Amino acid sequence: MDDALAFSALVLALSGQLVQEIHTRVIHQGFEDLRPAHGFAFARISHGDATTADLAEHLGVTKQAAAQLVEELVRKGYVERHPHPRDARARLLGLTGTGWAATRAADGAARAAVAPWRETLGEARFGALVADLTRITPPGPVRPAW
Repeated sequence: MDDALAFSALVLALSGQLVQEIHTRVIHQGFEDLRPAHGFAFARISHGDATTADLAEHLGVTKQAAAQLVEELVRKGYVERHPHPRDARARLLGLTGTGWAATRAADGAARAAVAPWRETLGEARFGALVADLTRITPPGPVRPAW
């Protein structure tokens, strides 16, 4: 296998493992009604100034699919809608206290999930890997700022 294919396969495998590990840990912290897609939605909503259309673009789904997801999260008590200050037709999305608690649980789960990678690589190599991935990650509302 050439390096490009190996890189693609490895990143996809790690990504899938990471999503599943975070999801499992979040469920064990009492958020049994969440799915991995909810975490991706929370990541965008937590950065503020998000509408359902913004969420659809972030998730790569239709506006209708995003609207259904938002409705589900509102019904479950994780997300609330607020009036948009510049567009009477749009609503800004915000996390409720429960939504923020789930986000904190996911943050802790992410730290725990990558701890074995950090240990295997050591601090210097892990830091270098994070720096390299930061350089090649496309800009966006949930990209780390460092």
